[in-house]
Amino acid sequence: MDLTFGTFIGRAARAALVGAVAVAASSCGEVARTGQSPAFVIIDSIQGASGANPGAFASVLPSDVVTNGTVFNDLGQVTMRLAMRNPGTPSNPTSPSTLNEVTITRYRVTYRRSDGRNTQGVDVPYGFDGAFTVTIPAGGSAGAGFDLVRVQAKLEPPLRNLRGSGAQIIISTIADVTFYGSDQAGNEVTVTGSIGVNFSDFADPS
Repeated sequence: MDLTFGTFIGRAARAALVGAVAVAASSCGEVARTGQSPAFVIIDSIQGASGANPGAFASVLPSDVVTNGTVFNDLGQVTMRLAMRNPGTPSNPTSPSTLNEVTITRYRVTYRRSDGRNTQGVDVPYGFDGAFTVTIPAGGSAGAGFDLVRVQAKLEPPLRNLRGSGAQIIISTIADVTFYGSDQAGNEVTVTGSIGVNFSDFADPS
């Protein structure tokens, strides 16, 4: 009986060892398949322009919640470039190749306040996702425009509640913009930048 019990324990131990090896191999395969890109994206600048004055981009966006009785989306523009995780040496720096070029395909905007009151639809506008396609070339930079504040946000609380305030009430936020994409080998890449956005019923342009 002791021999049978010992044999059972031995077999169980071997089975557990095989299972552990299989799990480890599976985990290594997952890591190898979804590993990080050797290149990463740097945001050089994010600027915003009010829909009431779409040509005036600045580092802080004054978002007018209603302009001449109607609402406009507010625009953002971003400039991005590539860098390598392994920079190489001063005499032989590593340079991105076409395989490292990153194509950004979507972005997400969320708003937050410095006082910590961040309930969406009450304290700040709802966050949203948007389509976005731009390829950052190897050794270069790329820029593109996107919606920083959607029209829908100005039709919903809390921005709708600012109408008629005559700029006496201002909601000051920080918009965090996260861009999602991948390099040409399929490795996922994300990068986040921020810009100040002040919401109010500002004076309409003449």
